[in-house]
Amino acid sequence: MIQEQIQLDLVMLVDDDDTTNYLNHRLLNEMQIAKEILVVKNGREAIDYLSQTCGSPAADKKCPDLIFLDIKMPVMDGFSFLDEYQNRDLDKGDHLIILMLTSSASFYDLERLKNYSKVKKHYSKALTKHDIREIMDEYFQKK
Repeated sequence: MIQEQIQLDLVMLVDDDDTTNYLNHRLLNEMQIAKEILVVKNGREAIDYLSQTCGSPAADKKCPDLIFLDIKMPVMDGFSFLDEYQNRDLDKGDHLIILMLTSSASFYDLERLKNYSKVKKHYSKALTKHDIREIMDEYFQKK
């Protein structure tokens, strides 16, 4: 475990690419970033999970501390997820950090991300140890 770092309860990977999910899951496990890592294949599955957990005080599942969200996915892409997330007030008063993952971010996509206050940054696929250390240092250091 990285010194002076907290371990997150839950990290959610939202991506339709099995290889990316495998690599990111393995890296997060290796670095002991979270007690649990949940993988879902599209924004709809992520919204359904968050609606049952983050939006409900009686939920028996955990609300994620961190979401890695792919931009381009079938069923519901990253932007549609972000719109739905805001429309359902799932972002209201929570501590959740959302980071975008992309294999080919266009200038248009990067500019569009600025409209979502919950999105802190974007990273290229797949994540690296350097990326994870930077994320943990910036958003999850012990106070």
